[in-house]
Amino acid sequence: MNSKIGIVIRREYLERVSKKSFIISTLLMPILMLAMMVAPALIVSMSTSDSKTIAVIDNSGFIGQHLKNGDEVNFVSVDIPLDSALARTDLDGILLIDGEILTKPSGVTLYSNGASSMSIEMNITSQIEKAIEAHRLKGYNIENLDKILNEVEATVSMQTFRSDQEEGSNASSSVLSYVIGMIMTLMLYMFLLLYGQMVMTSIIEEKNNRVLEIVVSSIKPSQLMMGKIIGIGLVAVTQILIWTVLISVVSGALLPVIIPAEVMSEVSAYNAGTINMATAVNDAEMIQAISIISNVGYVLGIFGFLLLFLIGGFLFYSSIYAAIGSAVDNIQDAGQFQSIVVFPIIIGLVLSMTVVNDPNSSLATIMSMIPFTAPMVMMARIPFGIATWEIILSLVLLYVSFIAMVWVAAKIYRVGIFMYGKKPTIKDLIRWINYK
Repeated sequence: MNSKIGIVIRREYLERVSKKSFIISTLLMPILMLAMMVAPALIVSMSTSDSKTIAVIDNSGFIGQHLKNGDEVNFVSVDIPLDSALARTDLDGILLIDGEILTKPSGVTLYSNGASSMSIEMNITSQIEKAIEAHRLKGYNIENLDKILNEVEATVSMQTFRSDQEEGSNASSSVLSYVIGMIMTLMLYMFLLLYGQMVMTSIIEEKNNRVLEIVVSSIKPSQLMMGKIIGIGLVAVTQILIWTVLISVVSGALLPVIIPAEVMSEVSAYNAGTINMATAVNDAEMIQAISIISNVGYVLGIFGFLLLFLIGGFLFYSSIYAAIGSAVDNIQDAGQFQSIVVFPIIIGLVLSMTVVNDPNSSLATIMSMIPFTAPMVMMARIPFGIATWEIILSLVLLYVSFIAMVWVAAKIYRVGIFMYGKKPTIKDLIRWINYK
């Protein structure tokens, strides 16, 4: 760290980790991520619609008696013309049922007094469908049909095992793998954009202050660029390591205490391979999920891969950001070139949301090998337990591409930091790369 590049690294690193914003964000981010996961469920559970009063004009004489009131809707049977019902202001809507509804299920019309509710529409159509189906089943003259249907109804709970791995007794949870994969992908997306732009902003600020002209008299431009990239990258690595420790503590120490003892006893039996899931009290998917997230080794492994792809992806993209920062004089001009970086990162995020549905598809495999999309796509696939050789190959290609990208970025950087007053074009950047 006493070398010239080490001094730059130390300065960039200490300047950022000593800020209160870094400390606060590092401690609060896991809480915010947990809140983002829980918030949608809480909002859905708390957002109950006001009860609507729906007048029913049943020309079939059959459907109306099967409509049941609930928290969302209160049905009121009326025997008045449609025009008279529409004139009433005390009703939220009028449901008109055609007389041929049993043979023509499309003969249902809802007149809503105001904006209609999707949940209420689904409630109404569901009840009418069940009434029509029940009427049609009665036409088969089968005694105790309702009882028979209830007895034959079954709910299947399926466990998934990996037969292509040595530890074939360990079941996997596709739902949990999906969630973990998306969380890891979003974290990478956030880090690549946030810290990559930090490199670019730092260079633009120092260029505007003419600090770079003084600094490059004592250090090579390429060394200065690498010092900035590595220094800011270490800030991201520090944040990930802190989160790894915090989440490992929660996973290994707090979860067994928070989760009810009867659930943990089944999880322990599941880990030991002595539980019969058919007779388990708790849901098999839940037991598998708790078993995975309470496994500290699994958590450390996931964050280990996250760290490797974060370092590779950050070095790859931040070198591009550094080149952009050196080529322009202000943030506004940087916007023209920033899409070159942002677009592939967004593509990687979008692809990740697709490949989690089939992590072994050809698209998933190919896009996880292309350096521009590899960090996000591969992190979405890793929780599903893909082959180790694919992960290694993806990392090798990513780090080799980083070396090539740094070489290109350094060519632009060494020229761009001395250019002022003119926004360069793509043609100018290509010319700078070709300078000897």
